[in-house]
Amino acid sequence: MPIYTQTMSLKKSLVLIFLILVIDQWSKIYIKTHFVLQESVEIFSWFKILFIENEGAAWGAKLSDVLPISDGTGKFILTIFRLFAIFGIGYWLYDIVRKKSSMTYVLAVSCIFAGALGNIIDSVFYGVLFDHSSGQVASLFAEEPYGSLFYGKVVDMLYFPMVNTTWPEWVPYFGGGNFSFFDPVFNIADTAISTGVGILIVFNKKAFGDKKEEDDSPAEVRQTPLNE
Repeated sequence: MPIYTQTMSLKKSLVLIFLILVIDQWSKIYIKTHFVLQESVEIFSWFKILFIENEGAAWGAKLSDVLPISDGTGKFILTIFRLFAIFGIGYWLYDIVRKKSSMTYVLAVSCIFAGALGNIIDSVFYGVLFDHSSGQVASLFAEEPYGSLFYGKVVDMLYFPMVNTTWPEWVPYFGGGNFSFFDPVFNIADTAISTGVGILIVFNKKAFGDKKEEDDSPAEVRQTPLNE
């Protein structure tokens, strides 16, 4: 019995990536040009728009925290690493489209690529496009930008403080202290990356499929052109 595997063309993948990038960059530019650093707006009790800038990796981690290097050097190394990573993810995406992998697989990697590229744009270009946001609203194409090429800061704004309470006194060590969930502040690009990784984990079988079963399937399996 033939197996019909739904695939996703390179053209559709690029459209998805473009849409994610537009939403991501629009949201970041809007926040940079309308909010002062640390300014927040409450949408719901469990959701706020909070403007922060991330100089490091995930969750604000810095290479200088673990290596004997300056913050500037750590930032430059991280940006270069991201550039290499984006080329690797780009080739990964092209390769799975070329091999006509499942739509789930291509969708997931497309999201990961778009998210990684969105944050790369901040890291590489924002330092020369904007002035600082401390105590003022930043200007786009500023005469005196806050940094230089490869030294930009990633803009984050999505904050979900869904739980903000105090530990009961009887809880060892934590008793009486503050407990909050969910603390990280992130952006659309981070959301795209997390979504892509989540798809690969949750829909693992659908994404990667049974390779042996596909290889043994009849020739009439649907073949989708790479650039359909």
